[in-house]
Amino acid sequence: MASGFQNMGKIPELRRRILYTVALLAVYRIGVFVTTPGVNRSVMEKIVKQASGTFLGMFNMFSGGALEQMSIFALGIMPYISASIILQLLTVVVPKLEQVQKEGEMGRRRLNQYTRYGCMVIALVQSFFIARWLVSNNSVFGEVVPNPTWDFYLVTMVSLTTGTAFIMWLGEQITERGIGNGISLIIFAGIVTDMPDAATKLVMKARDGEITAFSLALIGLVIVAVVAGIIFFERGQRRIPVQYAKRVVGRKMFGGQSTHLPLKVNTAGVIPPIFASSILMFPQQIASFVNHPIMKHISDALYPGDWRYNVIYVGLIVFFCYFYTAVTFNPVDVADNMRKYGGFIPGIRPGKATAQYIDRVLTRITFGGAVYVSVICVLPSLMYSQFSVPFQFGGTGLMIVVGVALDTVQQIESHLITRNYEGFTGPKGPRIRGRGSRVAGPVGA
Repeated sequence: MASGFQNMGKIPELRRRILYTVALLAVYRIGVFVTTPGVNRSVMEKIVKQASGTFLGMFNMFSGGALEQMSIFALGIMPYISASIILQLLTVVVPKLEQVQKEGEMGRRRLNQYTRYGCMVIALVQSFFIARWLVSNNSVFGEVVPNPTWDFYLVTMVSLTTGTAFIMWLGEQITERGIGNGISLIIFAGIVTDMPDAATKLVMKARDGEITAFSLALIGLVIVAVVAGIIFFERGQRRIPVQYAKRVVGRKMFGGQSTHLPLKVNTAGVIPPIFASSILMFPQQIASFVNHPIMKHISDALYPGDWRYNVIYVGLIVFFCYFYTAVTFNPVDVADNMRKYGGFIPGIRPGKATAQYIDRVLTRITFGGAVYVSVICVLPSLMYSQFSVPFQFGGTGLMIVVGVALDTVQQIESHLITRNYEGFTGPKGPRIRGRGSRVAGPVGA
């Protein structure tokens, strides 16, 4: 691993990508402290701290503390994620969008543009309800909005929507010109920066006698066990053996080697909990901002820790584990590419039978991955109800942090390996990459 870190500085392109990513993340963190015009930040901080452990606490965690500052980045990246979810669901239902998706690079660009438009619409709606909610909280801890006029509504909507658009642009730039995983890295940066403060609060509670030293040690052991479990399952694979037949091209012979097709236990990564959380946040956000009995009932049902919230949350996680796996991994394309390069799974006929076999194996291991993600992500409500543990140390926050860190290391490692440098985990043997519909052929093909 030490040699892997040393090799990072030897590749100019990789060094530039890492520095570019760090610079954009620094810009994002600076923007978190730019307050929306017309809002009293000190009063807003009291409101969010008083709501710690509720929907607002989780929303504040995903926004990197921007809601607590009532920053122009208060909406965070959630509108973009919500728009992406809606568009992916529509792609399955609407044939025209499905056709656009199959147009290659041009289709991907069109879908990205539709996602941006949807993000702006959702951001405008959410920013309006946030403005109403701010005005309704004027008498709780003081005047959070000293001058609640229609000008304030307009300025808040423009500021928050522009902030979301800027975060969306930062994420896309990190994905294209940085180290990759731009959107996930922005959420990662927001959670990580709050972890030292969360750890300090836990220690202060132990010092003040709110929790015992034994409970603090137990929390630490649980956190370590959760991190170890996340790493174990995120690295877990089902390796399907693949054999390549020998073939002669000109005067050279290719193939004749044995390799494997790695299928991850959790192919979807951290996407299911992020998608599920954003979907649950949207209706609860509107329900919290509208003073109506029906909306009050919805807000109570979607309260983090409530059994109804946990049931819906687990259901959405399981759904998105299967849905995102189906979107990113196509067994038919994998089987066709294997047959094109002369590959086959021992005991399985090439073509349709191979695709069905891969799909059956993937369905089974995805169920195990969905159960693992659900168990990890329900931990926050249990830990908070017992020990008042901050969301950053709950299952969802830890899974996002560890999962994004592992993905980022893998991105850096791929840059090192493609340039004949040893990666963090040592040299790699030949294998087929099962991510998406791209399958690597045998060496020399």
